[in-house]
Amino acid sequence: MNIKVINIGKTILKKRREKGLTQSDLAKYIGVSKASVSKWETGQSYPDITFLPQLATLFNISIDELVGYEPQMSKEDIRKLYLKLSADFTSKPFTEVLESCRAIVKKYYSCFPLLFQIGALLVNHSTEAGSRDQTLSVLVEAKELFIRVKKESEDAELVQLALHMEALCVLLMEKPNEVIDLLEGTSRKIISAEALLASAYQMSGKTNEAKAILQVGIYQYLIALLGSLTDYLTLCAGEPEQFAETMKRANEVACAFDLEKLHPSLLARLYIIAAQGYTMLGNTDKALEILEKYADLVTGDIYPLQLKGDTYFYLLDQWIEELDLGGALPRNEKIVRRLMADGVINNPAFTTLGGTRRYQRIVEKLQKSCRDREYL
Repeated sequence: MNIKVINIGKTILKKRREKGLTQSDLAKYIGVSKASVSKWETGQSYPDITFLPQLATLFNISIDELVGYEPQMSKEDIRKLYLKLSADFTSKPFTEVLESCRAIVKKYYSCFPLLFQIGALLVNHSTEAGSRDQTLSVLVEAKELFIRVKKESEDAELVQLALHMEALCVLLMEKPNEVIDLLEGTSRKIISAEALLASAYQMSGKTNEAKAILQVGIYQYLIALLGSLTDYLTLCAGEPEQFAETMKRANEVACAFDLEKLHPSLLARLYIIAAQGYTMLGNTDKALEILEKYADLVTGDIYPLQLKGDTYFYLLDQWIEELDLGGALPRNEKIVRRLMADGVINNPAFTTLGGTRRYQRIVEKLQKSCRDREYL
């Protein structure tokens, strides 16, 4: 999509005609020549800044509207822009797209939802920058955007999200103490409005709305639960019994909610973490078994990856549509496919498995899938 530029000439032409004025009428009112007005309207020159209040008053519009300046972007425009830039990161030089992001930030520096999404875009594509130093530099830029949103936005939810994304940047920069300083002491209480809101809807006879709000709550808690179980699995790699029990429970949650279809990327991450853990524990057969499941999953019919409901979560459409990116995931599919393959092929945790024929077949399957889709 194109970012609109200031085009005062078209506004003057349109408003002058709406008022039924000739170029001579407008020139006389402002105190300039008819030729000057003509040049304004054809874009050959701009009015002197001292004329802007007069013109805005005459046309009964704000100066921002007169010059065509739009300091805010709509949610839909932000979504389209994010997806376009995400696609650009896969097809154009990284530095070129980064410069485009910087130009957009400069133009819309007070549009905090946009700044947040540009920051998220940079985080999600920072590894494409090249060297580790370049990646860190991109993360610093993203962090500064989140800090601005956190300090300047009046949207409490956006401020909280910006804080978390700032912490993620710092974590990716391998500065754990800074993350602790940012987040330690923030509220960890679970305060949910879903139950109260659903009860209110039910009392009002709005049963469908009550179901929808609870489905949204269950869906979000499900994603958080499986994410936390996966993270906890990482910490249990040195405790075989706790590791096995955590994996068992995570699998039960995944099966109960059919995550292979509902949210396969969550399941893929669980499989990778589990395979790494079993490799560390010396259980090669179990690690290979899970990697085979992983390869089947990520080379299967799961694309395009997107947030969606199913026959159980059948009332999520409106909620998903209202999300900043809708159902789209934050990375372009080309990058996602490559990362899915790299999660095994270039994962040092699986070095000890390299000599086994089962592991080699897994790698071959992932490579073939990428080649078939022209992603390698």
